[in-house]
This record gives sequence, structure tokens and C-alpha cells, in this order.
Amino acid sequence: MEESVVKMYSPLALAYIGDSIYDLMVKEHFVKQSNMQPEKYHKLVTSIVSANAQSAFIDSFLEQLNETELGIYRRGRNSSPHTKAKNASLENYLKATGFEAVLGFLYLSEQKERLTEIVNLSIEFVKK
Repeated sequence: MEESVVKMYSPLALAYIGDSIYDLMVKEHFVKQSNMQPEKYHKLVTSIVSANAQSAFIDSFLEQLNETELGIYRRGRNSSPHTKAKNASLENYLKATGFEAVLGFLYLSEQKERLTEIVNLSIEFVKK
């Protein structure tokens, strides 16, 4: 999709697809690393895709977003979601929503290299 078209999507729509893409890419990362029981994968993946982990990562990464990504992040963070994370503060949940919106934007605008870069950096950040 054209970047200009993707920018017109609501930030919650971008976060919706970004959440799924992030979950899939993190799962793929660990499955490719080793063959283990699903419960072990689940524990690893959950520690990375949680709203609290996403919030911590984006706090450390915010300065590395380009102007377009930062705008998408702010739109997502400032959105009014109708749900709340079970184990995260509203502030962390909104930061995670902004992060997921950026991932959704990158996915839909077919910026796979940048998407992969950010996902890999987030995995390494949480694994530290």
C-alpha cells in the first residue's frame, strides 16, 4: 500500500494489525532459534509482547523513530481505545498502542526491513 494511504488509517486500526504482526514476528524469532514446548515459547513471547515490555522499549527507542513514525506513534499513544490491558497501567497501554501503530504502519506500507529492524531491537532489549 502507498504510505499516504496507510497514514489515513485510524491509529487503532494500525495498532490492531501491528499487534498481530508483532506477535507473529516474535513467535517466529523463537521458533527459528530452537525447538521447544509451546509453554516455553509462550512464556518467552509473552514477556516481550506485553504492554509493559513494549512501553519500556519504546521509551528507550523513541529518539530513533523518524518523523513519520513518530507522528504515527503519537497518534496511537493519544488514541482512545475502548479496552485496557489487564496487567499494565493506562500510560503503558497507550505507549504500547502507539508502538503497535508504528508496526502496523510499517507492515501495511511494506517497509519490511525497518519493521524487522525494530522488532529485532525490541526482542534484544527485553532479553537483556
